[in-house]
Amino acid sequence: MEIIDFSQKAVEMMDIVKKFGDFTANDMINLTVHQGEVHALLGENGAGKTTLMNVLYGMYKPTSGRIKINGRQLDITDPKIAIKNGIGMVHQHFMLVDSFTVTQNIILGNETTKLLGILDIEKAEKEVALLSEQYGLTVDPKALIQDLSVGSQQRVEILKALYRGAQILILDEPTAVLTPQEIQELVAIIRNLTRQGKSIIIITHKLKEIKEIADFCTIIRRGRHIDTVDVSRVTQNELAEKMVGREVSFKVKKEKQSPGEIALEIKDLVVEDARGICVVSHLNLTLHKGEILGIAGVDGNGQTQLIEALTGLRKVKSGQIRVQKKNIANQSPGKIINDCKVSHIPEDRQKRGLIFEFDIAENLILETYFKPQFSKGFTLLQDQIYDHATALINKFDIRPADSRLLAKALSGGNQQKMIIAREVANDPEILIAAQPTRGLDVGAIEYVHQTLVAQRNQGKAVLLISFELDEIINVSDRIAVIFEGKIVGIIDAQTADEKQIGFMMAGGTA
Repeated sequence: MEIIDFSQKAVEMMDIVKKFGDFTANDMINLTVHQGEVHALLGENGAGKTTLMNVLYGMYKPTSGRIKINGRQLDITDPKIAIKNGIGMVHQHFMLVDSFTVTQNIILGNETTKLLGILDIEKAEKEVALLSEQYGLTVDPKALIQDLSVGSQQRVEILKALYRGAQILILDEPTAVLTPQEIQELVAIIRNLTRQGKSIIIITHKLKEIKEIADFCTIIRRGRHIDTVDVSRVTQNELAEKMVGREVSFKVKKEKQSPGEIALEIKDLVVEDARGICVVSHLNLTLHKGEILGIAGVDGNGQTQLIEALTGLRKVKSGQIRVQKKNIANQSPGKIINDCKVSHIPEDRQKRGLIFEFDIAENLILETYFKPQFSKGFTLLQDQIYDHATALINKFDIRPADSRLLAKALSGGNQQKMIIAREVANDPEILIAAQPTRGLDVGAIEYVHQTLVAQRNQGKAVLLISFELDEIINVSDRIAVIFEGKIVGIIDAQTADEKQIGFMMAGGTA
């Protein structure tokens, strides 16, 4: 059995500087990771964490600085060199081919062949099965990616890196889209990998998970190294304060207020998925002005299809969605946004929220470009558009603060802040917020929660859909629990109990 030297330095990044034009993303950053260690990389959205790891993986060439892998200095100019030297990276947004099988994705670019270069898929499937068993990453080698859950797809990405011989594994926001059960499974996988001598670097905003799994944590703020700490010796509050440079409140401050008249009424709603299967089943719900109604539930219980029906993105089979006493079921998204004053923070920011090839300013007027303040006839008023963008960038702290930067150049958290800024700026009567804090740091989460409460205090109706139970309990006034496409109970958030909600999420009654 191989003896693992846990004192050996697996990664040394020294005085790393990475500039994009005049913007400095990484400013003299140092990072050391030992063999068999879980090292968390913590920082605000846009702090430079992913940029630093893209430098380590060869996606970016550093402006200056040195990198040593296992004591040997390397010039990592592209991912091939990183992979050759045992570095693997699982990106926040998976890089898998949906129509390929698990095995085809894992061996892509590193194919197992027979004589004459013929693909030996049977041998590859056996190798993948053995690797899967060795590391406790249970997946079916023959399954299509499009048929797998998000958690299983992540396992495929990890297997793909291990198949290429990764000893150092970078995980970028690995729990951002996972259910609580999948997060616990990932924690077990990471522990198993470190026992076998793998070094893991995790980019994350989730302080609870850092405390649960990381050995050390390096904090970056605005591109600079702030501190590296022994996780066992610091509290979550101390980590949060180091990250944002100020004290952070984990408790949402909101005064009790009486809700107003009904803003949204859902009656006997039935919605089918793409396969024609009923996923929202005779659902009834009312949302009042001046309240935040949270919907709690395990992913896959009809939340996505419900949101799509409410926003005009999916046809309703039967039932009513009443806004301003009018049935808006099967109306167009444009009519729902503009005539009914419904804004929507989508759960998938890349698919539903942004046009990546548009700049920040253009994305901020996607729903209002035709209004007089932004256009005259067929001409867009550029000065007004960019002034509008600058105001929202400053108000919502979108980084970098450059309205002409393409949306795809921003970090995931700053993309999310851009969407929230746009939807709130539309001055809606009803705000549907689906996973609004996914991928955000604690400082940004605090701001988003304050924004939702401010909307509620102005008499607006807020529908909050989140898989984060803490968020649902802290932000909501009432909590509706969804199970198998039905609301199984509604409880007052002030008296809500996590165990009770968890029981209801599994199909139990209030």
